[in-house]
Amino acid sequence: MRALLQRVRSAAVYVDGQVTGAIGAGWLVLLGVGRGDDAAVARGLAARIPHLRAFPDDAGRMNRSALEVGAECLVVSQFTLYADLRRGRRPYFGEAAPPEVARPLVDVFVEALAAQGLRVATGRFGALMEIHLVADGPVTLWLDSAER
Repeated sequence: MRALLQRVRSAAVYVDGQVTGAIGAGWLVLLGVGRGDDAAVARGLAARIPHLRAFPDDAGRMNRSALEVGAECLVVSQFTLYADLRRGRRPYFGEAAPPEVARPLVDVFVEALAAQGLRVATGRFGALMEIHLVADGPVTLWLDSAER
């Protein structure tokens, strides 16, 4: 499972012109599910995010966690995080989990994140989504369960 975290001042996701999820300050989490991922992987990755010390303290240093600052999370399913671009010009997505596997694991991830005390909003799985965000920093972090 892979997560690209973008620290934001605000973010919203739209489907067919309608807002499906919106947050104030916090993390926009683009989440990719890979082949072989399971619920334990989803919960483990979700457990790391609230405690990452990437929000500024009073001195402006990245020293506070999402929990400490009351951050929110907008989770958007993003199978393209598993794009393999090593050959040719067309991305290969063979390492991304199929939708019937990925959808319930995204739900497990979202539930695990919310269970830790963060307000969580989401996009709509499988939909063509438009994401609006105001980056904060910018600060962008990459988490990959395979690297743990």
